[in-house]
Amino acid sequence: MRGISLLLAAAVIGSCATASSPPPVRSAQGAADFARLTADRVAQPPVACLPTYNTNDQTIIDEQTIAYRVDANRIYIAHMQDGGCPGLGRVNYTLVTKTFGGTGLCRGDIAQIADIPNHITLGSCVFGDFTPYVKP
Repeated sequence: MRGISLLLAAAVIGSCATASSPPPVRSAQGAADFARLTADRVAQPPVACLPTYNTNDQTIIDEQTIAYRVDANRIYIAHMQDGGCPGLGRVNYTLVTKTFGGTGLCRGDIAQIADIPNHITLGSCVFGDFTPYVKP
């Protein structure tokens, strides 16, 4: 009985540990899109929330990375958690987000992948940090 308790305690402690995730592996197209969007901009420290955003200024880079253009000088790159959003970027698929409270889109918010013509959701994913890229 004591052995089971120790195993459960170790599992709980291990689940709290955070490991840094490796940088996303991008396709050639995703790498080109990322380079084009961040060209002549400098990365700033990541933030937990977008101050404001417009979904019309959203660019899907790949299944793990989404860009939000806030103004002419600033772009936020959203890094999705835990494997990203499988299928995001395919034709007729879109990202559906819901924000709560009015603080904007934040780390931990859940998005769904929706198939527009068939009116079904295909899964969900979680936003990670947002890295601002600004023109110097």
